[in-house]
Amino acid sequence: MSVYSMTGFASAVASAPDHAQDHAEDGDAPAASRKGGQGAVGAELRSVNSRFLDLSFKLADEFRGLEPALRELLTASFKRGKMEFRLQPQRAADTAWPQPQPDQLHTLARLEGMVQNWLPKAGPLSVNEVLHWCRAAAPVAKLEEIAMESARQCVEAMKEAREREGARLVAVLKDKLKGLQALAEQATPLVPQAVLRQQERFVAKYQEALQAVGGTVTPEAANERALSEAAAYALRIDVDEELQRLKAHLDEIARLLKKGGEVGKRLDFLIQELHREANTLGSKAAALELTQISVEMKVLIEQMREQVQNIE
Repeated sequence: MSVYSMTGFASAVASAPDHAQDHAEDGDAPAASRKGGQGAVGAELRSVNSRFLDLSFKLADEFRGLEPALRELLTASFKRGKMEFRLQPQRAADTAWPQPQPDQLHTLARLEGMVQNWLPKAGPLSVNEVLHWCRAAAPVAKLEEIAMESARQCVEAMKEAREREGARLVAVLKDKLKGLQALAEQATPLVPQAVLRQQERFVAKYQEALQAVGGTVTPEAANERALSEAAAYALRIDVDEELQRLKAHLDEIARLLKKGGEVGKRLDFLIQELHREANTLGSKAAALELTQISVEMKVLIEQMREQVQNIE
């Protein structure tokens, strides 16, 4: 299953079928009358990241009644994101030349003759008047159906756009994962070495302190006490547990990216846990190398967090 981004843009235009073309047998109808003669509707969908699904609509007046159906369409297709949906009719067909049909012309001729019989002074119809009445008498397309078709096409285009963007985000996250895994591997052998150095340093300083103050404590007892104190201190600076948890979180992130689907919230939680472990590693680190590794980890984790916030 793919991973989807919450950011994207899509647009679509749906047109009604041109019924005038069904009557044109000689193929001489103007191009404008053969393209979108019955109207068209354009849809646009914009999306940015959000914790939940936040929908807003900017619809033309004739499409206000479609908002419940459009909301149902979007909620069935998307789970997260702040989305703005626009739906507007395209009126380019209004300026196109109509294609008068024989039955329309016969009707106008009959009506003109009837009017002139009763009103002999009435003037004949002009070409402009004939074209105007033919346009007015043309069947009106059901723009609601066209609008919903345009919306469905726009939603499908948005899904494809969010999937492409999601694939790019996964590639970036996998690259950062490799960097974190490499840093964790570098830190693993440094932990026992740092603990051993701290133990040796603690024992040496403890013995120096005893020699300076003197006393009746035997060297064996002093050494045993020093080792005990050093072991307690070593437990406080040991970060092996943090490294193991960090590796487990990295493995889980890799598994979620491979699984796909709606993983954004779970990834966001795991990024927080990674940040917690990296902070603990830095605060407990007793070696400069571990401190540097902690800083590099935090940089990579922050870069991952910025990308994860865009995943659905």
